[in-house]
Amino acid sequence: MDTAVKPQGCTNLKLRQLMRRVAQHYDAEVGKTGLRGTQYSLLSYVYKLGPIRPGDLAVEMKVDASTLTRNLKPLIAAGWLELAAGVDGRSRLVSITDEGREKRQEAQRRWRVAQEAINQALGVERVVALHAMIDETLELLSPVESGETDE
Repeated sequence: MDTAVKPQGCTNLKLRQLMRRVAQHYDAEVGKTGLRGTQYSLLSYVYKLGPIRPGDLAVEMKVDASTLTRNLKPLIAAGWLELAAGVDGRSRLVSITDEGREKRQEAQRRWRVAQEAINQALGVERVVALHAMIDETLELLSPVESGETDE
């Protein structure tokens, strides 16, 4: 293989740099609501899937249980999510409160602003191509045997 066509640098580092830059962009906009992007995402998952057991929510979000527990605490403390008894005495269910629905809706408006700014900065065609490449790459890379987690 010709050295001119070999990847230069570390793919992991480049992806982390891109992720940080994109996250900063979304966090700056969604942050106007008092939420971080990860908190908006968590509210949205519970809104769409809840009431849901924390373990099932962790699987859906592709995070480990301890990360989910840590991320749930401030949203429960703010009154946007609640953790209640499940069908039996040992299980719990996470659900979104009315205040949480309002906060999510507010954050969703800011998220749309952020997405439109990304679309404009990169161009819609590049964003569509980026999404396709990410989806294809996720398909090609099987989960790590020890358990796939995203924090």
